[in-house]
Amino acid sequence: MGANCCGSTPAFEGVSADYKRRLWAVIAINATMFFVEMGAGALAGSQALQADALDFLGDTLTYGISLAVIGSALRVRAWAAFAKALSLTLMGLWVLGATAYHVLVLGIPRAEVMGIVGLLALAANVASVLLLVKYKDGDANVRSVWLCSRNDAIGNVAVMVAAVAVWATATKWPDLVVAAAMAGLFLMSSAKILKQALAELRSGQVSSDTLLEHR
Repeated sequence: MGANCCGSTPAFEGVSADYKRRLWAVIAINATMFFVEMGAGALAGSQALQADALDFLGDTLTYGISLAVIGSALRVRAWAAFAKALSLTLMGLWVLGATAYHVLVLGIPRAEVMGIVGLLALAANVASVLLLVKYKDGDANVRSVWLCSRNDAIGNVAVMVAAVAVWATATKWPDLVVAAAMAGLFLMSSAKILKQALAELRSGQVSSDTLLEHR
């Protein structure tokens, strides 16, 4: 389903009833977990939980956009992926800024809430990853969906590690370190999606120019 180095095999574009059903299921999972985790993050005073909740929100929007542009022209799908990459960049920068701010705020997150909600979020993300792993390779639009799901699973493992570290050290620093690391993950994923989207936009332009030359 993925493109090879010579480009002879087209990348999977998401035009599959099975893929759409899986995407709808993942959208529902992520939307639910955004509300659960944002509320729990506020209750526990955990920046890492709130950062992870924002990742759930970003994924929900990403999957919705991905679903909307399936079957569209390559340029439309590439621009959609480009927009999603920019949103990931903004989320990463917001989390970095919020983490820097919380360094100056007193208060230790509630480790027990972080651990319980982190475990629930991990279960939700593992379910999403299992639903989407069959379609992890494809165009920038499909690829962005997989990267966001993978980020969620990694993020939830990190939140649980932070919860144990907060409990063991009785300080807020593990929580802040995890939040900053997750922001970095957002930015790295954004860079990957942007690179593939730009390549597809250039490819689409080349194809259009070639078509015009042969008319």
